[in-house]
Amino acid sequence: METRQQSIYDHPKYYDLVFGSDCAAELRFIRQCAAMYCLGTAKRMFEPACGTGRLLFHLARKGFTVGGVDLNTQAVQFCNQRLTRHGIADRVFVGDMSAFELAPQADVAFNTINSFRHLTSERAARAHLNCMAAAVRPGGIYLLGIHLTPTTAPPSDTESWAARRGALAITTRMWTNARDAKTRLERFGIEFIVETPKRQLRIADELVLRSYTDLQMQRLLGHCGHWQIVGTYDFAYDITHPIEVDSSTEDVVYVLRRQAKPIRSPPV
Repeated sequence: METRQQSIYDHPKYYDLVFGSDCAAELRFIRQCAAMYCLGTAKRMFEPACGTGRLLFHLARKGFTVGGVDLNTQAVQFCNQRLTRHGIADRVFVGDMSAFELAPQADVAFNTINSFRHLTSERAARAHLNCMAAAVRPGGIYLLGIHLTPTTAPPSDTESWAARRGALAITTRMWTNARDAKTRLERFGIEFIVETPKRQLRIADELVLRSYTDLQMQRLLGHCGHWQIVGTYDFAYDITHPIEVDSSTEDVVYVLRRQAKPIRSPPV
């Protein structure tokens, strides 16, 4: 089997299959949250770190105006080409999710698969939340999905799943390489095993992500001041089953509502 040490994000066709083959629950959840939590009409959708635009594409086909930003030029090109093929005029652009401007503002924004943790410093995380506060109108919402580090239970160390589209099959495996509690940086190995009738390919990469406990996330959101937590859910994306986030929680989607005026939460 051929092995390549490359970024998984430089293979948008494979990435789109791995993370977009079964996104019906996410799409339904986004629309349900828009109806339940967004104040006013929800028409404009925006995704920071949008990658291949797997969710944006389907939302656009449902009649929403969509936009996104991502650092990877190949992913952005893949997304825009798909939108064009289907006669959708909306576009995503290349940019840093902690340093961008968006006009007009979105009604609903979402970042559901942990991409926020690619911001490896407190400064970058705060900058992102401030950028998003400028990008989402008051009364609009931001759905922020993240894997928290539990403090009263051992964290998960491995994960694997598979996806298929026609003759193309991809098995994905992710595992922990290192955790540094002081720097809050975690290193994860990740691989795509790509199989077609004529070829087998292994793409190997390492992801560096910042860790967050429940309390660390609360402090971050409180420092920003623009966002109010109005709902919390797990990655089952079931709008009828909100969760309470505590020291044992790992997967959480924060439903954040943009405040007209900054608020300051008391220290946690």
